[in-house]
Order: sequence, then C-alpha cells, then structure tokens
Amino acid sequence: MMVVVRVAASVNGSRTCMSMGSSKQDVIRRRLLIDGDGTGDDRRLNVLLKSFIKWCNATNEPAGESQILHDRMLAQLAQCEFAVTKSRLSASMSAAELQNYKNLSLLIETGIEAAKRDIESTKLDFQEAKTVRKNRIEYDVLAKVINEQPDRKETDEKLSQLRKELNSLEETREQLERKLDMRRKQFHVLVASIHQLQAMLDDSETEEIMDVAFGAFDDDASDSQKVAPPQPEPMFE
Repeated sequence: MMVVVRVAASVNGSRTCMSMGSSKQDVIRRRLLIDGDGTGDDRRLNVLLKSFIKWCNATNEPAGESQILHDRMLAQLAQCEFAVTKSRLSASMSAAELQNYKNLSLLIETGIEAAKRDIESTKLDFQEAKTVRKNRIEYDVLAKVINEQPDRKETDEKLSQLRKELNSLEETREQLERKLDMRRKQFHVLVASIHQLQAMLDDSETEEIMDVAFGAFDDDASDSQKVAPPQPEPMFE
C-alpha cells in the first residue's frame, strides 16, 4: 500500500514539476511494471519496511517465527547499511574521479597550450631552417663560381707580369718617341743644310756665269778695236 502511495506521490510530483519531464514518468512506469516494490535500494527499503511492519504485527506468532523475522530484518538492515556505505564510497570515488578528471583535463589543456607553443616554435625553426638551406645553396653556388676562377696568387702574379710588360712597352714607346724626335730634328737640320747648300750653289753658279760673261765681253771689246765692226744688214728691203 505504501509503495502505491509513494508511486502516486511520485506521479503527482512529476506532474507538478515540469522540469522532470517525461523521463521520470518513464522510470516510474518501468519500476511499476518490473516490481511493485521498486528496484535496487528502494526495494530493499520497502522490503525492510514491510518486514518491520510484519514483525510489529506478529504478536501472536510463535517466538521462533518472530526471531526469524527479527534476524531477517537485521540482515536486510545490514544490506541497507552496506548499500549506503557502498553508495557513499561510490560517491566519494566518483568525486575523487571527477577531481582526477578535472586535473587531467587541466593537464591536457596545459599540454595542448604547450603543444601549440611547440608548434609555433617548430614553425619558426622550420622557416629558419629553410632560410639557412637557401643561403647554403647560394653559398655553394657562389663557392663553385669562385673555385672556377683562377687563384688570387696566380692572378696577382699575372697582373704583376702584365704591369712589368706594360712598363717595358711604355719605356720602349718613350725610347722610340725620343728617337723619332731626334730623327725629326736631324731631318730638319738636314733639310736646312740642303737649302743652305742649294743657296750657296746657286750663288756660286751665278757668280761663275757673271764672271764668264764679263770675260767674254772684255774679249769682244778688245777685238773690236782691232777689226771694224761689220755693217748691219737691213732687216727689210
């Protein structure tokens, strides 16, 4: 009877409390369908309550029967205490497990944050490694080009040799220019001498011609004094 009353109260409570919803009604219906006394701890309490009421009402029962009811009640009570202790330990364990889960969740979150930082750091390292690799490739190419060029010492030696050759050529050019200048001066002196000589020759020939002419004139004059000069023939008849 008390079970029916409790079920009815549960049903009424579920109707007045809309937050419970239909899930609580389903649980109540399942309990009614499975066992009129309920299930689990509720059934133990209901059975214990029935046994206590039956033991209280068994005044006319023999002492042996009453003792059996009493012992059964004690056993049921022990079961209820065990269930309570078990539930309390389960609750404590659940609380500890919940705290453990919270700690684990915090640890996981911390690990996630650390992993994010590691990922960012790894990205930076990766970019730096790419830059280093790119620079290394460029350095290798440049080193290859440099190695293909002649040695600096050899280049300096060749450059020194070329400078010596250039200086030697410069000296040769200066010598040739000096010789050419000297030849020009000698040529000018020679030309001037030739002109002077030519002038002297011209003057000498003129004097000789004049001397010859004057000598011939003197001879003719002396002959004309001895022989009369012929009469000139008329040019026209």
